[in-house]
Amino acid sequence: MSIRLPSADGGLRVHAPCRDPLPPLNFLPARSRRFYSAAHVVADPLAACAGARPVVDWDSTLSFRHRLWAQGLGVAEAMDTAQRGMGLDWPAAAELIRRSAVDALAVGGRIVCGAGTDQLPGGAHTLAAITAAYEEQLAHVEACGASAVLMASRALAAAARGPEDYLEVYGRLLGQSARPVVLHWLGPMFDPELTGYWGHHGLDDATDVFLKIIAEHPEKVDGVKVSLLDAGREVDLHRRLPAGVRCYTGDDYHYPELIAGDGEYASDALLGIFDPIAPLAARASVALDRDDPAAFRALLDPTVGLSRHLFAPPTRYYKTGVVFLAWLAGHQDHFTMVGGLQSARSLPHLATAYEQADQLGLFPDPERAERRMRRLLAVHGVAS
Repeated sequence: MSIRLPSADGGLRVHAPCRDPLPPLNFLPARSRRFYSAAHVVADPLAACAGARPVVDWDSTLSFRHRLWAQGLGVAEAMDTAQRGMGLDWPAAAELIRRSAVDALAVGGRIVCGAGTDQLPGGAHTLAAITAAYEEQLAHVEACGASAVLMASRALAAAARGPEDYLEVYGRLLGQSARPVVLHWLGPMFDPELTGYWGHHGLDDATDVFLKIIAEHPEKVDGVKVSLLDAGREVDLHRRLPAGVRCYTGDDYHYPELIAGDGEYASDALLGIFDPIAPLAARASVALDRDDPAAFRALLDPTVGLSRHLFAPPTRYYKTGVVFLAWLAGHQDHFTMVGGLQSARSLPHLATAYEQADQLGLFPDPERAERRMRRLLAVHGVAS
């Protein structure tokens, strides 16, 4: 049995669905690295439309997080993959953090949670208002028993006059944090409004500011998450970090080589791609614990094609493919997203995502994934 899939050139190609999926397995957390999956949220399909307030299907959303914990992965909560800044507002994110932190504690799962400034209304803001917004979210994350990821702030990017403003805001936050945080550098390919972050458009100068913030508060920084899709820059940054500060790769293009390392430096991981490829990421983490880098690369290298496809420009819409694959895999009952973002990618793009994920054995029930793919094609008038 085969299925005809649409191509970007307007034609159709034939795909023979996989009949040998990965078997379900549970794993303990990796010892050699920390692996966090930035997890998506499941929208309420009766309320998910453009311009509507976000309504989350809490049962399905939390069930997916339990699936990640069962595979030994940590959860990076309420971050970009959860549509922070693209549909999920602060009240919904705060509730997501609270619920996930409670469940993480119950099962002993690792969790870190995003803290930003997205409760601020549109328009210009003072540094004092931006700092207060960060403080509110940081306090909420820590009150829930989690550690924070200090996310890049659109408001700060718009308000900062130069590097000194970043040093002031981040210095105050690190000075008052109750536990070490992860500093997140999100590049403009993920969010164009973050262009020129750290007070410089040039990445060399921006890196110097970033490192200065860390050097002034090394005991308050668990690690850095770098999402610039530039492997060479990440390796260079890693070499310059103070001892004990981790580098969590956020590079969804080069993660196998960065996690495997060069014998001297190896990255931990906090990745959006771990959401759809969790079964393979979990197996790869076990290979690292066995000190088997060849098996690690054999498991993760084949996933890079899918990741580069999902994160293709405009990169900020990668979430659509992530949720689409979760629907095909049976982790949720529908393909709708907060804010109607399911429409952000084309049908050929989604068809390729299905084909590549299927070839990797990522669908627990390939026949269900095929049926759902056929239903989507039929809605769009494609005879499969």
